[in-house]
Amino acid sequence: MKKSDIQPMPPFFDRYINLVDDLDILNAFEEYAPEKIYSKMDKLRELGDKVYAENKWTVKDILQHVIDNERIMSYRALRFSRNDQTVLPGYEEELLAANTIANKRTVDDLMEEFALVRASTIALFRNMDDVMIQRLGTAFQTSISPLALGFVILGHPLHHMNVIRERYFPLL
Repeated sequence: MKKSDIQPMPPFFDRYINLVDDLDILNAFEEYAPEKIYSKMDKLRELGDKVYAENKWTVKDILQHVIDNERIMSYRALRFSRNDQTVLPGYEEELLAANTIANKRTVDDLMEEFALVRASTIALFRNMDDVMIQRLGTAFQTSISPLALGFVILGHPLHHMNVIRERYFPLL
């Protein structure tokens, strides 16, 4: 199924979904692989622990956040695809970010974890049929399908790479 098959388009999450082309979800996972989105590894490594303003995340914090977010969105997709109608809460990204060891990790290590998480996400989506991927559940007070969550998973790292390009790369 493609991005254009998302019904309804969930508010708030559309900001991420709209960054992704209208591709079949499994093809999109290949097209927007972590190593393609974050391909400027030399620059990411060079940034190290630099921030563009006080109290902003480092590139390593951003990568950890993207990984954590993918895990959470995949969990939601799993629950909804299996017809679990439990209303799922949002999450506090600042709380999660404040309780990691991203600052002790390398960019390469984080990217390795990202690739592993993505492989797991692809396996999950590969095993959803058209009925499962379009089931609706509620998360963050929003009705959303696993298909939409899949495109959130894809667009969220793009959003953060855009921030890195605009605000962090000029630090080099």
